[in-house]
Amino acid sequence: MTSATALPRIAFLGTGLMGLPMARRLCEAGFAVHAWNRSPHKAEPLRALGAQIHDHPAGAAAEADLLISMLENGAVVAQVLFEQGAAEALRPGGLVVDMASIKPAEAREHARRLQALGRGHLDAPVSGGTVGAEQGTLAIMAGGAADDFARAAPVFQVLGRATHVGPEGAGQLAKLANQMIVGITIGAVAEALLMAAKGGADMAKVREAIGGGFAESRILQLHGQRMVERDFVPRARMTVQLKDMRNALETAADLGFEAPITGLFESLYAQGVAHGLADLDHSGLFVELAQRNGMC
Repeated sequence: MTSATALPRIAFLGTGLMGLPMARRLCEAGFAVHAWNRSPHKAEPLRALGAQIHDHPAGAAAEADLLISMLENGAVVAQVLFEQGAAEALRPGGLVVDMASIKPAEAREHARRLQALGRGHLDAPVSGGTVGAEQGTLAIMAGGAADDFARAAPVFQVLGRATHVGPEGAGQLAKLANQMIVGITIGAVAEALLMAAKGGADMAKVREAIGGGFAESRILQLHGQRMVERDFVPRARMTVQLKDMRNALETAADLGFEAPITGLFESLYAQGVAHGLADLDHSGLFVELAQRNGMC
């Protein structure tokens, strides 16, 4: 780890389900953290760890060398950075690391606007859920300049494993690929386990039996266990998965790329949300498929 005197001061904007444990790890690693959240009480747990809590995003940014945004979507990122003044408040030459999951085109536009202000930009979305955020094992997919990636390395080291995947927007493309695989695989695991149960097999034992074969995956292990236990407390919500599938389809359309499997699962997640499952974990697609088969 870099010496404490050389650590960048961090503005952390967005301390929700993912942002709070990430900011907590940075505090515990010795970074000076200036936090802001739209609902201020969600940032309060950081105060006991030495973080300064700010009423406005620009106030947090003004104290920082590096700004991390972990916000809801691209529109909110743009509003906080440019309309609420966080980007301009960040010191000249400072670096914005957007770790939210947004559209690649939005990431490229944010990079352009930040460069015009003399600030650097990385789009660096993450995968690994709240467990990965708490344990510092997130997969971080970063797009942007190589020197900016190097500047962010001490921060990434605390949060997980970072890979530089290309220029501006490439991090978001990698995250969309991740979310396509996650969303589709959740559906495959749910449908397979439900069919086994419908036929009279023990769903928990089926999951155990196929583990270690070609069907083995982290989704089968973690989300499959949630399905067996009917544990759909949100780590990543159905609505977030639906947003990511829609972003993937919009990006595919922009590229002239056909993504029929993603389209099918976008429809299934949308129907689950419409049927009242919005606040479930994304493994709650299991509930939508169970209801269709009279198994709830």
